[in-house]
Amino acid sequence: MEPQKQARTPGDPVVWPRGPSRSQTPDDEERSEGDTAPAATSLGAEADDACADALWELPVEPAERRPECSRCSRPQKVCLCPFLPLHPLHISTHLYIIQHPAEESKVLRTVPLLAACLPQDKCKVKIGRRFSEERDPELSTVCRKSDTLILYPGAEAANLEEFILDSPIYPSTIIIIDGTWSQAKDIFYKNSLFRLPKQVQLKTSFSSQYVIRMQPTNRCLSTLECAAAALSILEKNNYIQETLLRPLQALCSFQLQHGAQIRLSKEHLLKNGLYPKPMPKNKRKLRKMELLMNSVKI
Repeated sequence: MEPQKQARTPGDPVVWPRGPSRSQTPDDEERSEGDTAPAATSLGAEADDACADALWELPVEPAERRPECSRCSRPQKVCLCPFLPLHPLHISTHLYIIQHPAEESKVLRTVPLLAACLPQDKCKVKIGRRFSEERDPELSTVCRKSDTLILYPGAEAANLEEFILDSPIYPSTIIIIDGTWSQAKDIFYKNSLFRLPKQVQLKTSFSSQYVIRMQPTNRCLSTLECAAAALSILEKNNYIQETLLRPLQALCSFQLQHGAQIRLSKEHLLKNGLYPKPMPKNKRKLRKMELLMNSVKI
């Protein structure tokens, strides 16, 4: 049997084991304890790194995407094909969509709906930020033709309806940039090719029906709406606009029924004191806000 250890009463003196380690002063002991902390921290960090490495080595299963409709590119459960024309619309105008890469991954994009309504040889989508003759000879050739237009608003842009009345050459091709306003501006001004065609814009009081995404102003339209208005003018057929807007209206209606909310334009929110964010400190952005607030009220 092991001898029982004698219990120490509170009055007994503490006897420290002899040895060189006990020749330290209290200050030395504090320094000694402090010296052991980095080592413990280092061991903990190494353990954390080892755990992280082990996690990185675990197999990652790719996220399964819902099956998509091959025509409208929507998930099959919310397919919008019943709202598309039975056959692609017959048009003579060629439409080129210049799409910013960021738009390709957005769920509620309108370009697939637009392309599904038009013949494949009449609607082409080109994705990218920078275009040149070397990178895209086809687009370069299109931009250099005298019967090509580009739809982009600005001081130098002509009213599309007025332009086709006075133009000696009737337009056969129109280019539209797909992206946010800042993305479209970047594409337009940093690609010299897009300043070769005649620049036109839409002069209309038509308000956007794409109510589930916020627009800068009440008069800003989605890419699909711009294409619908431009093609109806060029083809002189209002039925085209009605047909192209039908799937967009169905998309918005479905989203609103399932929790989405109507997004008022930034212009409307600013004018009515409803804008939820503080005014920007950046002078350029603040100036843009002021222009929206002082624009003509509808």
